[in-house]
Amino acid sequence: MPDDDLGFDPPPHSPDPRPRGVRTWLVVLLVAVVSTAVLAVLGAPSPVLFGALLGGLLVGISRMATPELPRPVSVFGQALLGVSTGAVIDPETLGDFVDHAGPVVLSVLLTIAASILLGQLLRLQRKHRVTPATATFSFIAGGASGVTAVADELGADDRVVAVVQYLRVLIILVGMPVMAVVAFGAPVGSDTQSVAESTGLLFGEITWPALGFTVICLLLGLLLARIVSVPAGNLLLPLSVAAVFAVTGALDPLLGPGATEFPAPLEAVAFAIIGLQVGLRFTRESLRSVARLLPMSTAIILVIIAVSAGIGIVLADVIGISRLDGYLATTPGGLYAVLLTADLAGGDVTFVLAVQVLRLFLVLALAPVIAAYYRRRKA
Repeated sequence: MPDDDLGFDPPPHSPDPRPRGVRTWLVVLLVAVVSTAVLAVLGAPSPVLFGALLGGLLVGISRMATPELPRPVSVFGQALLGVSTGAVIDPETLGDFVDHAGPVVLSVLLTIAASILLGQLLRLQRKHRVTPATATFSFIAGGASGVTAVADELGADDRVVAVVQYLRVLIILVGMPVMAVVAFGAPVGSDTQSVAESTGLLFGEITWPALGFTVICLLLGLLLARIVSVPAGNLLLPLSVAAVFAVTGALDPLLGPGATEFPAPLEAVAFAIIGLQVGLRFTRESLRSVARLLPMSTAIILVIIAVSAGIGIVLADVIGISRLDGYLATTPGGLYAVLLTADLAGGDVTFVLAVQVLRLFLVLALAPVIAAYYRRRKA
């Protein structure tokens, strides 16, 4: 069951009866390309990612029929990001994570608890009755697609949960790189500040060793994802395969040196797919269905993000890592954007990933327990 944060599975909504043809996709791609070019000229961080997001978002909220990204394309984007992330995993950081397991687990639990408690503020909205379960699973930190998929079974209003969860993802995706630059001085924009550099991302060199490494990890990872059922398997299993090969160097005799240098053009492809996945989630219909909740929901999301950042800063000071890594590790969701930002900013991707994945699994494990508690109270 991919995460939100990990797989960006679409929230449930009424199917659009209008045809979704080639013309709509041409509009999506045109808006995405133009947005990417404008953002690159303006020196915005990750212009490919945000350009694709804007392309999907603007079409999604328009009166056009909203297309759905084909499942194989989504899987390919997830797997690509998994391989690119796994290629930078190193054993030293994993050892540091284990050494500081206590503070890390405590910070994860505090982030989840804070999101649940602050989410109860949504029940103050008088014009729309919100149950405790709906408030909880709308704001619980992480696991957006997993929580959304089972929201009805958990006793929550799945319409509210879907929109609020993906609103959180959108806010994090758009705001996090800016926060990383403004609040933490991260050089997130340095790799993509000019049109020339963005062009290099799209048309950079692809070496045969790097391409071979990528293909092998993709094939093995996706094969494992079909065999082994794990949350966000299309991301985590290619990531795990790439990490094993990167740490052990097992493919070096076959491919030669430089194999783990992930090709920049393929990274741009992953950025574009991720942006489209998020942007296409937001249709006029889905937003209108809970429009009255959006102002308060947005305010609560911003407070949760701020509280999570505070927890991350304290964690960083306690265990001796950079405050940027602490902030990224405890950001409540948006794993794709977290990993991309950590990579572009030169952060500790391994540590950030480990903390984010730990929270994901805890959220998915705790959800049925929390739902059972609410059922007992209601009875």
